[in-house]
Amino acid sequence: MENNGNIHIGHLIREQLKADQRSASWLAREIGCSRNHLYKVFRKSSLDGELLLSISLAMNFNFFQYYTAEFIEGMKARMG
Repeated sequence: MENNGNIHIGHLIREQLKADQRSASWLAREIGCSRNHLYKVFRKSSLDGELLLSISLAMNFNFFQYYTAEFIEGMKARMG
């Protein structure tokens, strides 16, 4: 999943995890990966769609909304 640099999805996931008062260990267990791998995810500005879906479902939060909002803004800019 490419983005133009306006979205750092790993940071957004980490911030939502903090807001939900959940630990990285909890999310790692929920999505079936190691905690170390999850910390790498937090440093990524873009993620594979399947991984992002798994995280969204586990956290009950639609992280795709950030891309949708950026897409809408881009379309508005193109239309003038």
